[in-house]
Amino acid sequence: MKKWPWFLLSIAIIVADQLTKYWAATNLIPYQPVPLLPMLNFTLAYNSGAAFSFLSGTGEWHRWFFAGFSLLMSIFLIVWLMRLPAKAKLQSCALGLILGGAVGNLYDRAVVGQVTDFIDFYYKNHHWPVFNLADSAICIGAFLLLVDLCKNPSR
Repeated sequence: MKKWPWFLLSIAIIVADQLTKYWAATNLIPYQPVPLLPMLNFTLAYNSGAAFSFLSGTGEWHRWFFAGFSLLMSIFLIVWLMRLPAKAKLQSCALGLILGGAVGNLYDRAVVGQVTDFIDFYYKNHHWPVFNLADSAICIGAFLLLVDLCKNPSR
């Protein structure tokens, strides 16, 4: 199988991620929850740190550190994806998702200076950290890599 469908998946994730972040930034008020369903709000938040706001508020250096790290990881993912055999469809799909999510958040870090988050899951008063579509793609891709590893431990 050709590699372009997996890169197309990455591009689709990037586009959907950026469109939803734009929608959130233009339609939501920061930190004001908009209830959608029980246990789900849209809550606009900005994250200048890493996952779960790690290192948020520690100055400008981490912006470029995480942007550089994301760029290196994106290159690594592209090389990995290009070297996969055609039969490794689950692994290719996983890498396509992770790559799309990584580039979506890389764009935010490098261009905007912070990542736009807006998906807010909660139970009673316990909220999961607010996240976005790119984060979801990365997590789903990581899960699929684990599934592939369990199914094919020799890879």
